[in-house]
Amino acid sequence: MTPSLSVLDLVPVRTGQSSAEAMAASLALAARADDLGFTRYWFAEHHNMPAVASTTPPVLIAAAAMRTTRIRVGSGGVMLPNHSPLIVAEQFAALEALAPGRIDLGIGRAPGSDPVITQLLRRSGTTSDVDQFPDHIRDIRALVGGDGATLTFTSGGTYDLRATPAATGDPEVWLLGSSDYSAQLAAASGLPYVFANHFSGQGLEHALALYRGQYRPSEAHPEPRTFVTANAVVAPTAEEAWDRALPQVRMMARLRSGRPLVALETVEQAREAESVDSLGAPFADWARSSWFIGTPADAASSLRDFAATHQVDEVMISPVAGSYADEPMDSANGRAQTLELLATALD
Repeated sequence: MTPSLSVLDLVPVRTGQSSAEAMAASLALAARADDLGFTRYWFAEHHNMPAVASTTPPVLIAAAAMRTTRIRVGSGGVMLPNHSPLIVAEQFAALEALAPGRIDLGIGRAPGSDPVITQLLRRSGTTSDVDQFPDHIRDIRALVGGDGATLTFTSGGTYDLRATPAATGDPEVWLLGSSDYSAQLAAASGLPYVFANHFSGQGLEHALALYRGQYRPSEAHPEPRTFVTANAVVAPTAEEAWDRALPQVRMMARLRSGRPLVALETVEQAREAESVDSLGAPFADWARSSWFIGTPADAASSLRDFAATHQVDEVMISPVAGSYADEPMDSANGRAQTLELLATALD
């Protein structure tokens, strides 16, 4: 079984790199994924993190859509508690009009940052309440459709509302999550579902079993539909692959241990720092066992087994390869290499 490939991008920012350079590198990577035949390219939403520039998925999706011709582009995901459902619907209805038939709206329930940022995001106006998440999902689905939604006032009057005046297509809505809740909600709503395996790594089998076992067919999706995410670093040699994985391993260690976050280290910085503080050591075995790190042949074989085990025909990889110090700031050399080598090995 050879699954199709997609990409999840957090727009990593390494030491000495500007946000402009990081975004240029990611947009070039999206164009390369388009050329290589990848199925979709999603941008995540995270806030106030020195190593992550994907704060506004709709902006990045629009830019990527203009630089690609075939690949689906979308969010992985929009964190709905941070936004008004109407704003989300309007943004993605506009994106669908810009790139008809190529827009995915992946929606998550987590805030995507710390409590301070969450409160700052909510100061700008009426926003989603986590407890109303299912209702807001239904609202968005109605608003982006051609028929729109109708509000009924307590006085008896009605008010028609549309996210865009004359929609000819809808963005495809996906629910994202790393808990039983999101799997069960996706199943009850008849929506496609993605488990955040690249970040969580725990509970994947249980979540997929819940989703498939409780799925209620919908008109748009008569069968359950899901794929799996995973981190990947592929290089000509196993040694280089691990070298390029080390900066991200150390970043995950910082995140999980509550240490101050910094821009992504270069490979050289990560190796030197690891010899002193061994920050990544507790996470190294986890990365080796749950990420795809290695040569093209080894990574492709593991990926096929992974897809077969979880009965999916698509895998979305987060290419987390770090950069060497002498590589251009506006390029994604290691990440592009991962996509190219993996695509060739699976061909």
